[in-house]
Amino acid sequence: MSDSLALILRNLGHEVISYSDAESLFRAGMPEPADAVIVDLSLPGIPGAQLVRWLLGLAAPPRVVVITGQSQGFIDHQLRGLKPSWLVRKPLDVEAITRALPVG
Repeated sequence: MSDSLALILRNLGHEVISYSDAESLFRAGMPEPADAVIVDLSLPGIPGAQLVRWLLGLAAPPRVVVITGQSQGFIDHQLRGLKPSWLVRKPLDVEAITRALPVG
């Protein structure tokens, strides 16, 4: 999934850095406010919702896009009190990704 999403984003003109889990992102350093971070709610290790909470709590948070194939009830429970920039449901398609991350 990650490789396919990265390919789509590169084809749309985005610079892409992929991390397999939240811990890898933490080791890489803080995202910049101009960055967009795509978070799958079903991450291994630290849960995706916890990563979203951390990202949105930064003094200057990046654009946070959540992707998930989970039910609406699961999404509501996981994101309770959080307001990501965008939510994209799986299966992903280029149109949904373009709306979430416009080029330019």
